[in-house]
Amino acid sequence: MKVGGQAIIEGVLMMGRNVAIAVRNEKGEIVVERIGKRTPSSSKWFRIPFIRGLVSLYYSLYYGIYALNRSAEISTGEKMKKSESFWTLVLALALAVGLFLILPVFLVGLFKPLKDNEFLFSLTEGFFRVGLFLIYVAVISTFKDVKRLFQYHGAEHKTIHAFEASEPLVVQNIKKHSTIHPRCGTNFIMIFLIVSVIVFSLLGIAGPLSAIERVISRVVLIPIVMGLSYEFLRAASKGSRLLRVLSLPGLILQKMTTAEPDEKQIETAISALQAAIEEQNTSQQEIEKEGPEFFG
Repeated sequence: MKVGGQAIIEGVLMMGRNVAIAVRNEKGEIVVERIGKRTPSSSKWFRIPFIRGLVSLYYSLYYGIYALNRSAEISTGEKMKKSESFWTLVLALALAVGLFLILPVFLVGLFKPLKDNEFLFSLTEGFFRVGLFLIYVAVISTFKDVKRLFQYHGAEHKTIHAFEASEPLVVQNIKKHSTIHPRCGTNFIMIFLIVSVIVFSLLGIAGPLSAIERVISRVVLIPIVMGLSYEFLRAASKGSRLLRVLSLPGLILQKMTTAEPDEKQIETAISALQAAIEEQNTSQQEIEKEGPEFFG
């Protein structure tokens, strides 16, 4: 069985047979909750290349957003209003699209020699997009709360490594493992940025596009780029040497998005994973068949 996860506020989300979170409350106690059940891979949607990536991303985002909101409630002891979480999500999506898709188009559009060469335009735009993303990560990594989030990210990766190595889930075993994981969402983001350069540049075959056409095409093609990126990440994680090169930028970037966790953070990750992999009367063969690949 492959498991995935995500760092959340003062805790970890894990996706295995179940979807579970473990969060430290104000008293320092670990609160464990199951928030869902993993969708079986027998579903026809998980058999269709490219489509399965979008479905997997949907579930990862759906549970990830819920887990972030729930972890905020558990860690602070304060109930969140649905309207607050809704507008937070809308603002985050608007910021992501505006900063990483639309802004690079207008920045590169300032260089007039590039306007008539769609390939060079898209290539330069891609560098701007990667640069903006790296600056964004570097800035937020200076925040105290984000630093703790990155530590939980490291705890999640270490715990998954130990599980995949069939080692007992105890702190001392987990400590020795790396905070870097090939199925990390950071890898997906970097592959997405690389694939987007290729896909967007192909639009110039029929001739250069206007600024508005470029913006619209970037937004419309997001699902296609995501589907392709997921397939590349999936193939790379299965050992494809050629496609593994695409993962290198993401693996390097994880040096920024993960940090060495302390023992309490590892204990929290262990609690989340144990709740996620808990099973009842299910054979090992059935375990192997269940569930799409979620991000580590």
